[in-house]
Amino acid sequence: MQEYENLAVTLDDDVLQIAIDRPDALNAVNAPLHAELAEVFDDAYDADARVIVLTGNGDAFSAGGDVNWMKESVEEPGKFLETAREGEEIIESIVNLEKPVIAKVNGDATGLGATLALFCDIVMMSEDARIGDPHVNVALVAGDGGAVIWPLLTSLNKAKELLMTGDLLSAEEAEDLGLVNHVVPAAELDDATDEMVAKLATGPQTAIRYTKKTLNSWLELGNDLALTKGIALEAAAQQHPDHEEAVQAFLDKRQPDFPSGRDRE
Repeated sequence: MQEYENLAVTLDDDVLQIAIDRPDALNAVNAPLHAELAEVFDDAYDADARVIVLTGNGDAFSAGGDVNWMKESVEEPGKFLETAREGEEIIESIVNLEKPVIAKVNGDATGLGATLALFCDIVMMSEDARIGDPHVNVALVAGDGGAVIWPLLTSLNKAKELLMTGDLLSAEEAEDLGLVNHVVPAAELDDATDEMVAKLATGPQTAIRYTKKTLNSWLELGNDLALTKGIALEAAAQQHPDHEEAVQAFLDKRQPDFPSGRDRE
């Protein structure tokens, strides 16, 4: 596999581990990392591995989009067109990867971080971690896959609530809702993940991969219905004044001021 600057990729026997590697930024996604995420799962398709593990280095799984990167996109809106293209490639490459992918959620997974985890086939989560998709908190549409995966794993109305409020869930709440498969103490996460890896790596590979491929027909349908539309609407929201205000407020460490439509008239 190729070398990556923001991903630590290691192959150990039958297991390929992909670790998001911006620990000082809570593994927030910037432009270079986003581009690498659009490539790494396609690379994993050809890797000599039976199981893929996706995790984060440091204290977080991924804090989602880097606000400084959002600021750059506000100043140069054309850059978001490339982001949109990569966003589709990230989701589609995970769905199309026939090898089983396990998310080892070692810390908070928010925004795109939550989407990456939930599109994996099995989610192992530390009981100390939280998960949620707060796109709306920066005045963006949850278009990078959240609108596809959350209603499939919970229910349509629960997904509406969580995506329209941006509320974060504890690991226990996420397990109760069916978002994640197993929640374990942080000290046991590695061992629990290794046990799941062993079950999949020692099983009949063709049957496992074709089972995943069959089940992912639902995700392909969801992508056809909502992914392209969601990313397009997220791109539109990215150019709205509310997003610029939300980003600047975050950088200024203050509450954003979102005027009503009437106030704008």
